[in-house]
Amino acid sequence: MSDPSPRRPGLLKRSVAWTRRRLHAMLSSALRGAAYASGAGIVGLMFWWIQHRL
Repeated sequence: MSDPSPRRPGLLKRSVAWTRRRLHAMLSSALRGAAYASGAGIVGLMFWWIQHRL
């Protein structure tokens, strides 16, 4: 007899594999977002400080 066709992995296993494949892209996007947010915050604080010093 022939072996039955292989079953697809479950949803959880496929989700974990998808996440692992895209982990580098997700981490670099998170780092870029944190850099933009901190830069915008610093600029905002500088302008707030300048306005209060005038």
